[in-house]
Amino acid sequence: MRSLRARKIGSLMTILGVAMVVWASIFAFGLSDGLDRTLEIAADPLDVIVLRKGSTSEAVSAVTEAAAREIKALPGIATDRDGNPLAASELVVFAYLPRHGSNQQVNVSVRGVDPMSRNLRAGMQIVEGRDFTPGLREAIVSRAMSNRFQRLGLGDTFKVEGGDFKVVGIFEAGGGAVESEVWTDQRVLAQLAKRTGAMSSLQFRAASQDDKQRLIDRIEGDEQIDLGAITEEDYYAEQAKMSGLIKVVGYMIAFFLTIGAMFAVANAMYGAISSRAREIGTLRALGFGRVSIVTAFLLESLVLCLVGAALGCLAALAVTFLLGGIQTGTMNASTFTEIAFSFDFGPAVLAKGALLAIVMGVIGGLLPAIRAVRMKVVNALREV
Repeated sequence: MRSLRARKIGSLMTILGVAMVVWASIFAFGLSDGLDRTLEIAADPLDVIVLRKGSTSEAVSAVTEAAAREIKALPGIATDRDGNPLAASELVVFAYLPRHGSNQQVNVSVRGVDPMSRNLRAGMQIVEGRDFTPGLREAIVSRAMSNRFQRLGLGDTFKVEGGDFKVVGIFEAGGGAVESEVWTDQRVLAQLAKRTGAMSSLQFRAASQDDKQRLIDRIEGDEQIDLGAITEEDYYAEQAKMSGLIKVVGYMIAFFLTIGAMFAVANAMYGAISSRAREIGTLRALGFGRVSIVTAFLLESLVLCLVGAALGCLAALAVTFLLGGIQTGTMNASTFTEIAFSFDFGPAVLAKGALLAIVMGVIGGLLPAIRAVRMKVVNALREV
């Protein structure tokens, strides 16, 4: 520690460099984990999504009303208090809307829902305005999408399938995938889209895990309806894989930043060796072993990096606190629609930042430490 105090400027520059790398890496990890979290929390372990066989998403699927009625009547589907099956036929179409501050139009998912749809989405609530009225061209929009897109503010009007819909409410749903959607009445949307005989998907909740698997097998094995069934968890896991480019980019950024920081740490430690050659020679002459000297240099390197990691983590949390959270969006590679999500700066992301700092400290300090113990004692004692 005395050595660090003696080299205040060099130590400070190393700490700041590591802090900047950790700060940037936390944002990269937070971006990736935020997207994963958005898709993961959308899923209920008992929920099943029925699509046309071979379809990878609701956007390219079709489930006839006759098939939906047949599936809803199957035993093993959970029911509400009134004995109605917890199953909803839903239609997904696209609206083309510009983001705030841009005239470039982007696909936005508009979901036509039936009265049972809300029972399948836990935590969804209207926070501004009111719910849409069935039978009218009204819609409710997630707060995330309202903040990102023009024409989706409370009281605004947007066009989809040739019809004008008025935004009458803003909702939140705890950060799930539903917060990337606009909701309206299924029958109104189906009439405009000329899809009155077939919806995009059927979603239902099984009464138990055993019932869930039996229902999936029953649907998959029925050649007449020609439909596939997949758990909601697996469906969103596949969606996350298709949007995995953002994760690859994030980790590549963190990797290259870490390599740069390792050189900075190594440079600082080489400087320490040059200025302390006589001290190293004296320690060797007094009988201190090579392992002890290597350990001392590695500890010094780790202290620098961990202090930098702490500053980087605090800086990332401070930015998040001041901004009240950071929201962004990316394209769903399967549907080419916008996915809105928030950066995740939870313990796992901060731990990744700290782990990066430890890697920087060990690798950045190891080569200089090895050089230190390989110095000849006589030559080291002659250094001024």
